[in-house]
Amino acid sequence: MRIVYHLGAHCTDEDRLVRCLLKNRAVLAEQGIIVPSPTRYRKLMRNAAVGLRGESASAETQALILDQIMEEAEAERLILSWDSFLSFPAWVMQGSLYDFAGQRINAFTSIFPDIEAEFHLGIRNPATFLPALREKVSSKGHEDILASSDPMAVQWSAVVEQILELNPGVSLTVWCDEETPLIWPEVLQAVSGHAPGTELVDDDEILSMIMADIGMARMKAYCAEHPPQSVLQRRRIVTAFLERFARPERVEVEIDIPGWNADYVAELTRRYLEDVERIRIMDGVTFLEA
Repeated sequence: MRIVYHLGAHCTDEDRLVRCLLKNRAVLAEQGIIVPSPTRYRKLMRNAAVGLRGESASAETQALILDQIMEEAEAERLILSWDSFLSFPAWVMQGSLYDFAGQRINAFTSIFPDIEAEFHLGIRNPATFLPALREKVSSKGHEDILASSDPMAVQWSAVVEQILELNPGVSLTVWCDEETPLIWPEVLQAVSGHAPGTELVDDDEILSMIMADIGMARMKAYCAEHPPQSVLQRRRIVTAFLERFARPERVEVEIDIPGWNADYVAELTRRYLEDVERIRIMDGVTFLEA
């Protein structure tokens, strides 16, 4: 068995991936892919990781925890999704970005030291990620995450390096949240590992969020009449319909942070694109791109 950890990050997926996979549990289970409800494992694994204090769980403990997570006797892949595997939101910017991500993930994988692990992570431009995270954290009554941090110093590549260093040999798949509407089927397939040609229901939620209903209807009709013959062709079709039917209020992100003018946002974005290039060529990383 292999355990697949979908790590978020915060303010990217918002549980859309696990919701989609849960709707397709039956067809995935036929392929040995188990998708338990997050309520079965998030609190359980947090408590187990704290209790182990960095030690590896015994075979007996592993079996007991697995029995609580999954009802099935065996599986090829077990999908666990939680953006707080990396950190709780309020602590994301304590020190550098996700300063203890590698250690936290190692603590969770130590619950199942005898089972092969696999990681998946969506990243986002700090120019939109930090304002979204700031709002998320502030709404819970926590302090401003930007009060004592330098947005220009944010580097996802450092997070990736830490994950790889502290979890040697574990495969890590990374993608940019900004490209998710174009690569969503590939993200779902990478995480679940379902067989090519498997049809998933409600796998267009991401597109439906940013495309007008009439555009979605016309695109589906077009694809039914002219089925895409490749991933590249499907992306071209999606791009064409987005150019015409995208919802501006969903695509254009308003940034209202004191001192963040257009030049500041542009510089954050430039640094992010450079950072993405660093990640793209890292050993041990599979990078999904449009």
